[in-house]
Amino acid sequence: MVTSCDIPGLNVPRSRFPDPEQDLPQTDTEARLVLGGGCFWCVEAVFLAMDGVNKVESGYAGGSAETANYEAVCTGTTGHAEVVDIHYDPSKVSFGALLKVFFSVAHDPTQLNRQGNDRGTQYRSAVFYETPDQKQIAEAYIQQLDAAGVYPAPIVTTLEPLEAFHPAEAYHQNFAARNPYQPYIMAVAAPKMEKLVDNYGDRLKPEFVDNDSDNNTA
Repeated sequence: MVTSCDIPGLNVPRSRFPDPEQDLPQTDTEARLVLGGGCFWCVEAVFLAMDGVNKVESGYAGGSAETANYEAVCTGTTGHAEVVDIHYDPSKVSFGALLKVFFSVAHDPTQLNRQGNDRGTQYRSAVFYETPDQKQIAEAYIQQLDAAGVYPAPIVTTLEPLEAFHPAEAYHQNFAARNPYQPYIMAVAAPKMEKLVDNYGDRLKPEFVDNDSDNNTA
């Protein structure tokens, strides 16, 4: 397995990847963040490992309920993006901390309407915001990262209002944990998990710390 799998073009080591200068306040009320970063199997795996994350569900956002199914979304004509719906405890992990992992580990935010060999608008990089504060903080962080030159190319992540989230089919949920030796998971999700463990070990749930690489794809 690859021991160092960097996002192509990342100009700084993840140990120096900037924290957001702005963040939402800490509260005791469960919060939500919906993100699109390519195939939802791999993005889901990353965020399920983070301490303070209570639930992650794969699904679709950005299109209508009538076409919110995998077969239709894969045509790239429905307007949906493959997304993960993250429910988290802001007293343990902040909105900004989740964004940092999203931009530094979960995907390459400079690839327009694709992630690697997955191509189409359904694989776009997107933050689906529920509140003006979420939009403002995400927008400010993108500007901060561009100004810091962490990538040689501009970040193309879109900021879109979350009008609806449509859960994906049951077989997509927790896919990496249930299929750790599936070739796509081994090639794409496992290296992301290595990066997460190597760089954000202090932000992980205990069961993801110091586990072997097979378990880290869960």
